[in-house]
Amino acid sequence: MPAQRMTMHRIREVLRLKYECGLSHETIARALGIAKGSVANYVAAAQVAGISASVARELDDAALLTRLHPQRYVRHGHAVPDFAHVHREVHRKGVTLQLLWEEYREGCAPGMLPYSRTRFSELYAAFAATLRRSMRQEHKAGEKLFVDYAGQTVPVIEPSTGEIRPASVFVAVWGASNYTFACATATQRQADWIGAHVAALQYFGGAPVLLVPDNAKALITKADRYEPEAHRAYEAMAAHYGSAVLPARPRKPRDKPAVEAGVLLVSRWILARLRDRRFFSLTEVNAAIAPLLEILNDKPFQKLEGSRRSWFELLERPVIRALPETAYEYAQFKRAKVSRIDYHVEFERHFYSVPHALVGQEIDLRVSATTVEALFRHRRVASHARSNVVGGYTTVADHMPASHRAHREWTPARLINWATDIGGATRSVVVHILESKPHPEQGYRACLGMLNLARTYGPKRLEAACGRAVLIRAFSAKSVRSILQSGLDQQPVQRTLYAEAPMPEHGNVRGPQYYH
Repeated sequence: MPAQRMTMHRIREVLRLKYECGLSHETIARALGIAKGSVANYVAAAQVAGISASVARELDDAALLTRLHPQRYVRHGHAVPDFAHVHREVHRKGVTLQLLWEEYREGCAPGMLPYSRTRFSELYAAFAATLRRSMRQEHKAGEKLFVDYAGQTVPVIEPSTGEIRPASVFVAVWGASNYTFACATATQRQADWIGAHVAALQYFGGAPVLLVPDNAKALITKADRYEPEAHRAYEAMAAHYGSAVLPARPRKPRDKPAVEAGVLLVSRWILARLRDRRFFSLTEVNAAIAPLLEILNDKPFQKLEGSRRSWFELLERPVIRALPETAYEYAQFKRAKVSRIDYHVEFERHFYSVPHALVGQEIDLRVSATTVEALFRHRRVASHARSNVVGGYTTVADHMPASHRAHREWTPARLINWATDIGGATRSVVVHILESKPHPEQGYRACLGMLNLARTYGPKRLEAACGRAVLIRAFSAKSVRSILQSGLDQQPVQRTLYAEAPMPEHGNVRGPQYYH
């Protein structure tokens, strides 16, 4: 069997079983699942080279291959290159195969001939072909961090209900060293993707030049081979760490062999070991993953000296980008239009003010767990604490126009006069809407909605609907609209309340005289 089809670990195992255990070729072949002829070939090659099992353990992969197959790697009188060293060094930023050949040539022992540049490259390519595909990729140190989710999930039991929910496992792998990070998240939604990125970069202690994800819809809006587009939230996170996003080409798994190998290793080395454990929270899952992750990163390579951790510390740690002082806080982006009436924008049914000069403009909202920021032409024009009050208003006084010049035609007095012309009940509802807001302008939107109901259903029906709303103390435009849509305004009521109806007590009530 050709040497490149057999791992160096198995070759050493053949020699151990032969010389230290004294097993026959047939028994060794059966134990290792290889051909009997392959066992005979490697034993014969070891005998010719004078290699025992103990010597094989002391030699690195490149030296052992050279001793076993001198006709393949060595010409008589030529210096033997250390291709394990070459393969590691070629990942360094700025290091080329040409430079490594020149260093090899200058370092030849007296009396030994160096290989030509072409032959050196051919021999290195033959050595690299014996490595795993993920290790053959010549990604420069600190350049690329590949990210993806494993297909396998971890069941998490909800303690209160016993419901089992699958936790997804995020994996990040450096291109040059294969140094790996893994953590469990509740879902694979955008917030979990980005949160896992932040955790990975904190674990690594630095950031790459390029983030290389698959074309997940949570991250990539347009999966195009030539002009992919990332979600703005993902781009913002990358920019925070000084990185750029370079999605893998659609349906091109060879673009990301490092993370595919990393996902496979995490599944076999970590998730397989957790298969019989029961978890009741994500915290427990990640606590179990952490020590196994350290073992994986310290595990020696089969055909190269060192481990993922040692390669990371040697190659990537010195060149990765330093992390900013604060970790990225996830934020989503949304387009919004500033109301022409009250200079507010809406997010999740709450209204936030922006400078009144922006009425009618399209702006961007950047929304985190704690803040809502308004951006106009990439410049922040307003920032508010995020509120969960449905239908509420958050208003900054500086955003309001002086004496409401921009909206002079919409005054409380005009709206009250219009409501009075329709009837006392309509007036009661309108006054209550205006007085229940910190600023009268915040009630304009609802009052204008009432005006629109008068056009749709007529003044008489609106007055009847407002009478029923006052009776049941439902002082809102939404309640009046519901009454009209269901036809309750045309149903008899036990009594009516119009202008003589007492106003409800309210801490913000200012009285009708306030508006005159």
